Amino acid sequence: MVSTQTMEKYANLALRTGVNLQDNQALMINAPIEGADFARVVARKAYDMGAKDVHINWADDELTRLKFEHAPDEVIGTIPQWKVDLYEGYAKDGAAVLSINASNPDLLKDIDSSRVAMANKASAEAMKEFRQYTMNDRITWSIISIPTGDWAQKVFPEKSRDDAVDHLWDAIVSIVRVDKEDPVAAWEDHNQTLETAREILNGKQYKTLHFRAPGTDLEIALPDGHVWKGGSAVSEQGVRFNPNMPTEEVFSMPHKYRVNGTVSSTKPLNYGGSVIDNFKLTFEDGKVVDYQAEQGEDTLKHLLDTDEGSRRLGEVALVPDESPVSQSGLIFYNTLFDENASCHIALGKAYPTNLEGGSSMGDDALDAHGVNDSLNHVDFMIGSADLDIDGVFEDGTTEAVFRNGTWALNVKR
Repeated sequence: MVSTQTMEKYANLALRTGVNLQDNQALMINAPIEGADFARVVARKAYDMGAKDVHINWADDELTRLKFEHAPDEVIGTIPQWKVDLYEGYAKDGAAVLSINASNPDLLKDIDSSRVAMANKASAEAMKEFRQYTMNDRITWSIISIPTGDWAQKVFPEKSRDDAVDHLWDAIVSIVRVDKEDPVAAWEDHNQTLETAREILNGKQYKTLHFRAPGTDLEIALPDGHVWKGGSAVSEQGVRFNPNMPTEEVFSMPHKYRVNGTVSSTKPLNYGGSVIDNFKLTFEDGKVVDYQAEQGEDTLKHLLDTDEGSRRLGEVALVPDESPVSQSGLIFYNTLFDENASCHIALGKAYPTNLEGGSSMGDDALDAHGVNDSLNHVDFMIGSADLDIDGVFEDGTTEAVFRNGTWALNVKR
């Protein structure tokens, strides 16, 4: 069983390094009901740090499942205005948002995939304005995870529920560096490593990245003026924060019209309560023109059909195979963790902050620069120890960026 001291250290890390809570700032927490003890620790510590208000949005997987089983389509496909107003109200007030991501990967696996797609699309449409606050770093926000029983048993199916939760706690605590004597200082060092990587890549300004691995031969062009980011970010108010914990990636945006080739997934994707696994996508001029999946193909189809932008890419991220998540040897069925074990790309909306001046551009200007827009932003994993990546310069010359799943550039100084 996780100790109170460990929960205190984790809560402190989430508040200081994750959202970097400021004095007299509000905090909104999205949390699973199963994680109430931890959420209360976070709330108590937030008030001790000077938060003016802490609001918690509780989620219950069992109630979510019941709703999908029994509610009519018009309810499944509608997001109440009060919920939209709640999120937008806190964002407009400059609140920090901490999301504790810990849902059951198989929660909706037997539910009609069209109903799940309907709910996902409705939520994306309703929360579009709120998402502008996070994707443009107008507020500080962070995503972390804690174990829940169903999720833990998906990761450790051979163990009892309690043992699985304990083992998942151990894995999370290690991966997010809470086991260090001073986790905040450990994250400062880690962020410096990621900053070194992004500085090197920003200096390169590659025209194209060429990915090669078993089942993958993909060329991803990068827009002129693209920006690599990774580790900590800085809000419009000048506050440094970490959007994802863990994070092992540096990422930028593909050119929405200039992606060609085939890419194969290397880890399962948990999307909307269902798992998509062993899937392959073929791109022509930036658009998915063919796809197949051994598991969850209907769910993949609904994802791709959400809108036009869902068939194009919004992110390319580089993660070395020796990352702590990868070296754990675990498949987490949770994108927050699995994406930090592996290079990955994302279907859907790009972060405007990955383009010079992008956060102040309108939709037409962003499109002209090749920046994708969509209701979705769904990361999936394509990296492995077999992955090679070449960077192609404007003049056509190339150099090794990754070899055998790790950096070929001198990232660690």
